[in-house]
Amino acid sequence: MLRVLAVDDEKPALEELLYLLRADPRIRSAEGATDATEALRRIGRALDAGPDGEEAVDVVFLDIHMAGLTGLDVARLLAGFARPPQIVFVTAHEGFAVQAFDLKAVDYVLKPVRRERLAEAVRRVRELVLAQRETRDGARQPDPVPGARTAGPPVVPGPGSDQIPVELGGVTRFVPVDDIAYVEAQGDYARLHTDEGSHLVRIPLSTLEERWASRGFVRIHRSHLVALARIDELRLDAGATSVRVGSAELAVSRRHARQLRDLLMAPRGGKSAGPAGGGPRA
Repeated sequence: MLRVLAVDDEKPALEELLYLLRADPRIRSAEGATDATEALRRIGRALDAGPDGEEAVDVVFLDIHMAGLTGLDVARLLAGFARPPQIVFVTAHEGFAVQAFDLKAVDYVLKPVRRERLAEAVRRVRELVLAQRETRDGARQPDPVPGARTAGPPVVPGPGSDQIPVELGGVTRFVPVDDIAYVEAQGDYARLHTDEGSHLVRIPLSTLEERWASRGFVRIHRSHLVALARIDELRLDAGATSVRVGSAELAVSRRHARQLRDLLMAPRGGKSAGPAGGGPRA
């Protein structure tokens, strides 16, 4: 179960967020802080106590606009620690999403917070925290039974792999690469997004980028790798570029925007390189 710290300098908003978090059965404890200084003090105590300490914090639900240090400032400070808690930004402003994911935030939730959307953020954090705990505690596992299958190093798909193995509840599933719409970086892990859901794998995004380039996957941002054929729309708005992949809208960094547009618009066999039906709409 997750140990949560919620940070917001608006007391009503903080109380509402804590109420929703405490109602989630996956949350072990949820405490609040009304400013960045108090939050950093609590997180510092948690880090000193270690991951198994009574004051440990697994995830910080963090507002962006606060008096004094902003939520982005807090996240930058935490990035300097060896094992910082996960970050979920909770804000009324859409314009900071790219900066948030550059800081390796797990999720970006807009206010007013909907219960269903918050539950999805908790699910994402829980999967990541559980995976990290399993990795950390691996050395403490008992000796395997002779002849039993051991976990071994993470499985990395080869250049020609048609499937990628994912672990779910102790069961290994094989997800076809063609079913993956986009991949999201989460630290040293990657989250594979398909039409049916998402899967967390212990493989860096850079590795998947290299392995799947020949399968039509392209980097659009530090945090995202996308299957070109799954892009439904290319959007340009006030100098910012984004793509729509199913119901998800993903930011495209300036570094990758020109290359992506060229790839999508380049003729391929007399048709656009985008999805069937004439390619993405710009």
